[in-house]
Amino acid sequence: QVQLVESGGGLVQPGGSLRLSCAASGIIFGLYRTGWYRQAPGKQRELVAIISAGGVTNYADSVKGRFTISRDNAKETTYLQMNSLKPEDTAVYYCNAEYRDSHYWGQGTQVTVSS
Repeated sequence: QVQLVESGGGLVQPGGSLRLSCAASGIIFGLYRTGWYRQAPGKQRELVAIISAGGVTNYADSVKGRFTISRDNAKETTYLQMNSLKPEDTAVYYCNAEYRDSHYWGQGTQVTVSS
């Protein structure tokens, strides 16, 4: 059974930092492109950052220079380091893993940026 389990969300003040983790099981992690998406209330789910199996990264313009995606294949975990957080970063953050026709999602973790 495939599982993607996110952790690390929470409430943070503007300008603060959080690190999200996504632990995978049930897949050959090293084959998968992994990434983070987010969905704010009333909005569509949007791409935040992705990292290929080979470590190539891509970011949404809104988070470039503030967020960093990384992966540890030995731990089968993907990370999202979020710095200089803004209220507009408030959303449920979802982990994603894709390889060919296989697509998996985590259950999501809430990130709230508020003073």
